[in-house]
Amino acid sequence: MNIPVLFTTFWLLSLPVIARTANLEKALTRLIHEEEGEIGIAVIINGTDTVTVNNDIRYPLMSVFKFHQALSVANFLHENKISPDSLLFIPRKAMKQNTYSPLRDTHPDGNFHISIKELLTYTLQKSDNIACDLLFSLIGGTQYTDKYIRTLGSEQFAITQTEDDMHRYLNACYQNWSTPLESARLLDIFISTALPYTEMQAFIKQVMVSCQTGTDRLVKPLLKRQCTIGHKTGTGDRNVYGEIIGINDIGFVTLPDGQRYTIAVFIKDWKGNEADAARLITNISETVYRFISRQQ
Repeated sequence: MNIPVLFTTFWLLSLPVIARTANLEKALTRLIHEEEGEIGIAVIINGTDTVTVNNDIRYPLMSVFKFHQALSVANFLHENKISPDSLLFIPRKAMKQNTYSPLRDTHPDGNFHISIKELLTYTLQKSDNIACDLLFSLIGGTQYTDKYIRTLGSEQFAITQTEDDMHRYLNACYQNWSTPLESARLLDIFISTALPYTEMQAFIKQVMVSCQTGTDRLVKPLLKRQCTIGHKTGTGDRNVYGEIIGINDIGFVTLPDGQRYTIAVFIKDWKGNEADAARLITNISETVYRFISRQQ
């Protein structure tokens, strides 16, 4: 049985600050102890203190990689002096079926123009798969995203597959991967460093704060707590063993007192249902928030 969130939090808060910092990892480990699936967690507090659980596993990114892609698109526009308001023509053949796409639902017949910035909104806010692959086409494929993210210091990850690749071949989902800590580090760089494309950086932050997917995951316990949270989810199909390939959420959080943290939760090969995985991510988010908000 898992230790209830409130009991875990009470146990943490009864300890001195240094001991609580050391024992957050233990609390999170206990929280996930008997769950069926591989669960990885990373938290970076105020850009310095780091806590990880099961960080030595390659977790499928699923749509979390749309955050990585957004940074690379912003860099591509900056390098090539292209306005994010530039319009792209989207032909009918791009409106592929059997994939998640609010963009296609709005424009089922294709043959329309849309700005690059609007496509980014579709990918980050609604996790649109067609918009994602259109952006990969713009920048020259997944290779550009993988290469650019490495220039930011990331190494423990790979992005080699498009959304279309992953829908055609389920095993391709495992080829886009990251450790939890590498995703938390990338988020920390994103919120603490002025990147060359400052206006697009601010835009991406704004869109992530208004993300419409996975509101039952990291975001749920923070909705009434006057926090600012931006996040990006990822959810996979079931593999040949009946397991959900990946159920993820990564995010950045700023508390009212100015403290901040980044968090990445990855669940790989989950045997249960999506709602139970979401509740687990919620409990992890609750535990981390309570620990950090009381750390004085």
